Amino acid sequence: MRFLISFAPLLLSVILLQLSSGGVGPLDAVSGLGLGFTKAEIGMLGSAHFVGFFVGCWWAPRLMGSVGHARAFAGFTAMGAIGLLAHMLWIAPVPWAVMRIATGLSVAGAYTVIEAWMNASITNETRGRAMGGYRFVDLGGSLAAQLLIGVLEPAHYVSYNVLALTCCAAILPLTLTRTPQPETPRTPRLRPALAWSCSPLAVAGVIVAGITSAAFRMVGPVYGQEVGLATGQLAWFLASFVLGGALAQLPVGWLADRFDRRWVLIWLSAAAIASCAVTVMASGMGQSVAFVTAGLFGFTTFPIFSISAAHANDFATSEQRVELSAALMFFYAVGAIASPLMASGLIERFGPPALFAFIAVGHLGLIIFGLARSRQRPTREVRTPYTYTPRTSFSMGRLFGKLRDRP
Repeated sequence: MRFLISFAPLLLSVILLQLSSGGVGPLDAVSGLGLGFTKAEIGMLGSAHFVGFFVGCWWAPRLMGSVGHARAFAGFTAMGAIGLLAHMLWIAPVPWAVMRIATGLSVAGAYTVIEAWMNASITNETRGRAMGGYRFVDLGGSLAAQLLIGVLEPAHYVSYNVLALTCCAAILPLTLTRTPQPETPRTPRLRPALAWSCSPLAVAGVIVAGITSAAFRMVGPVYGQEVGLATGQLAWFLASFVLGGALAQLPVGWLADRFDRRWVLIWLSAAAIASCAVTVMASGMGQSVAFVTAGLFGFTTFPIFSISAAHANDFATSEQRVELSAALMFFYAVGAIASPLMASGLIERFGPPALFAFIAVGHLGLIIFGLARSRQRPTREVRTPYTYTPRTSFSMGRLFGKLRDRP
């Protein structure tokens, strides 16, 4: 209990951040549709978020080194609150895209500070428990954030004010804690070539994971409205995706620890293609069926990033893990930046099923590449343990590095 209490300020800040940052994406999509934005413009908002996210991942460690953890965290959350509050002051797609860059930068920067603070506060003996609590809070907050659009009125200043207030509230637990600020860690170098040299398949996997998650989370509300789901139903549709991904962690992790991870990725991508087809075919069968298919889609696609990261770490040394994590996040951001804009354009031209056709093509490419790579070199007999890896910052490798060092 003392251990949990000592981390309560950090975990509470994570929950509040998830509620504000996770709620703005679907709220923007639903609000944009009501305001007459085109589907391509709504996709641009999702892509802008991940542009800001990438910039925040790169900039946050440098800002921490200049002003310290608490001041950097306060600055990043203030930036996110400003981006949220400005939505109803200037209603147009391009200004909203600029605001989404600010909110994306905010969440990446704030998570970088939290993870650096947490990493400095735990020991090897408490690392497993700390990471378990962090993963639980991260997934729980993400699930709750999707449900917010069921109670927030689209394109209304009160809705964005609620998210901004939640973002501001995230400042309080971390900045008022009596825990001393840790020393600023060394900024990891961004070396994309390191990830490719460790595992080209892992690089392809995290790109496809970025394409899949960003397209569904940012453009999923557009798809849902096109197939007849009400705003409240959209909330459960998106939440079912996150819940399915959370439920997949134990069985998929068990498979990834016992079988060749390349074949786990291949079969999981095949299942993802099947779930895409089922989701499209069941789109007119009622809301309960839509929720089940969204959960199945999350179950088959959500773990792909973590499996890819584990596969890359199988071929990395302990000294490379932090920079490898940053490189994998870079490739994830590449896929996430491109996919909302592309998916929304396809929906506008070919209709709602184009979203899942786009995602299915990405997974088909991963299957083909995985089969080719399985012929290039043998798998590793001694593997690092599978662990669910949040896609939150370039510093994630520090938190999970010690957990991966044991076979």
